[in-house]
Amino acid sequence: MASKSASERLGLIRENLAETLNPEIIEKILNEGRNPKVYWGTATTGRPHCGYFVPAIKIAQLLAAGCDVIVLLADIHGFLDNLKAPLELVAYRAEYYRLIIKAILEAVGVSTDRLRFVLGSEYQKSAAYVMDVYKLSSLISEHDAKRAGAEIVKQTDNAPLSGLLYPILQVLDEQYLDVDVQFGGLDQRKLFIAAKEWLPKLGYRERAHIMNPMVPGLHGGKMSSSDQDSKIDLLDAPEVVTKKIKKAVAAPTVVEDNGVLSFVEFVLLPASALRGKREFIVERERDGLEPLVYTDIAQMNDDYRNDKLTPQILKPAVAAALIKLLAPIHAAFEASKEWQDINLKAYPPPPKKEKKVKNKGTRHPGAQNQTQETVLPIREGQ
Repeated sequence: MASKSASERLGLIRENLAETLNPEIIEKILNEGRNPKVYWGTATTGRPHCGYFVPAIKIAQLLAAGCDVIVLLADIHGFLDNLKAPLELVAYRAEYYRLIIKAILEAVGVSTDRLRFVLGSEYQKSAAYVMDVYKLSSLISEHDAKRAGAEIVKQTDNAPLSGLLYPILQVLDEQYLDVDVQFGGLDQRKLFIAAKEWLPKLGYRERAHIMNPMVPGLHGGKMSSSDQDSKIDLLDAPEVVTKKIKKAVAAPTVVEDNGVLSFVEFVLLPASALRGKREFIVERERDGLEPLVYTDIAQMNDDYRNDKLTPQILKPAVAAALIKLLAPIHAAFEASKEWQDINLKAYPPPPKKEKKVKNKGTRHPGAQNQTQETVLPIREGQ
């Protein structure tokens, strides 16, 4: 980090972002030679999948740019969001998230010395924090709270009150984590705008906000923990990864909403750069041709539009690169009895359904013989 100039550090921070709010805050800190303090929060609910590589790669870039990064394991948020995570599982899931996020970052070769994990429940139950929740609740309308959380809190008819508290907590996290920047996806833009407006109401300063674009999943839509076909679990076996990539939606010559190409752009290319050599290789050995070597997504998109790069050769290349990226994560999991135990506690397998024995009644064949069969007691003397 010491060898990087302020402009180089800013370039790493900005790479692949969709938008930045209050960028002057970041620029001022860098020009002063300081390390921006950044936080990213994740509600500890469903199992993290390969979509988590997208924010993790940005976190890795932030660390490489010399930022001090906090990963907020938002256990209370996870409970408040329409009760997605049962309270008794939240602690185990938070620990599972800590282990898997750290493994992702180590897989791309980035030092985690300036990375800190914080549980929301460590400070969100303090008297000062709770008092600020009350203060904001008295200043923010129901309409504004719903609007701020519209893209991130599940909207239902007759929703629980907890959904209105969710954005208030996330806004206050910026103050209580004492950061300069909050990082998230573009789906959190309304909440980030709310943070700019709400924090000054309590006399607190505005922060900068940096946003990743919404990257399509393997089926073109959002990669979801609840849709088994749309996501690849970080612990999926290589053959499962290959199978899921093979089934991914990637129409020939169509770049828009192409989850396979997007994964190269936002994960595989920047991951290779963090490991020392920015490139993505597509083998064409079976066609007797030289491999295609890409260092930027623009050339890949051009070749894909022109059908030089086809789904038939792109998908195996993506699968191979992803399997290589996942290998150290799998190795860390296999080597850690603690992680394996946490995995079972955080995401216990569903109970097996007992097979019901159908009552066939007395009219099916053989029933008569069964009813006539008796066991006679043995009498004395017989």
